[in-house]
Amino acid sequence: MDTNKLMPLLSDMAIFVTVIEQGNFSKAAKKLGVTPSAVSRQISRLEDALGIKLLERTTRQLALTESGNLTFDYCKQMVESAEHAVNASCSATSSVSGLLRVAVPRSLANKVLRPIFTEFLKRYPEIKLHLKVTDRILDPIHDGVDFLIHINDSPIEALVNVNIGYVKQVLCASPDFLEKHSLPAHPDELKHLPCICLGENVTDSRWRFSKKKQQLTVQVSGTYLLNHSDMRKDAIVQGFGIGPLPDYLAQQGIEKGTLIPLLQDWKMQGNYQGGICLQFVQSKYMPNKNRAFIDFMKQMSLMI
Repeated sequence: MDTNKLMPLLSDMAIFVTVIEQGNFSKAAKKLGVTPSAVSRQISRLEDALGIKLLERTTRQLALTESGNLTFDYCKQMVESAEHAVNASCSATSSVSGLLRVAVPRSLANKVLRPIFTEFLKRYPEIKLHLKVTDRILDPIHDGVDFLIHINDSPIEALVNVNIGYVKQVLCASPDFLEKHSLPAHPDELKHLPCICLGENVTDSRWRFSKKKQQLTVQVSGTYLLNHSDMRKDAIVQGFGIGPLPDYLAQQGIEKGTLIPLLQDWKMQGNYQGGICLQFVQSKYMPNKNRAFIDFMKQMSLMI
């Protein structure tokens, strides 16, 4: 296809990407500021020009055909290249402004990063910060975020990683609980004590510990399972059992005496601990707003 025939299709390809990312014509039309019928016409025009069927249309949803799936990948790359071109021009200016989209875990956002984010906005008042608070690890490209913050000792290899902190799990109990039960001196003794597990999968009741070269796994049990860290803290304080908490959440209770740390010479293994990773897509041309956020988070890493 020559350039003259290709140029009119570029906008149709971009609209095609928007339709797939939004999930239907109505949402895509709303985002683009046009009518759903206009979006439908442009998709049909693109199908006619390419000579293939891109979508299977039903009354409730859209599904990509095999050809549509392959076409979407190329169209998505085209849109991303256009974004990089815009970013290249933005990076040439001195202004630190615009929209930043950051995905961050719920508990970490609320208990640790919230004051840091507000301080960032005070320093850069022309930045519009959109936080996507979720415990699901998003894909910066397909989920439309500039930065992904998550707790993991194994950062996503395809992304640039900046380590801004560390989180470890602390095994805790309440003073009242320890008055009624013996203080565990070894992880094996947890088998005989009520414990509070996350309950996300069958392995959550098998707690793994390490101490120097020692490795062991303990099967624990209890009557209360929950994967909400604040609720788990409240349950531990109320004496429902022994449970793990991220150190940033346990510290205040330990200082107040409402929580007692246990087995401190052992390291508890598992999820929701490790390096706090700030990750983003590698780009030769980075907007000033992105660079400002990275530099600011590096400075704040001493406080995390």
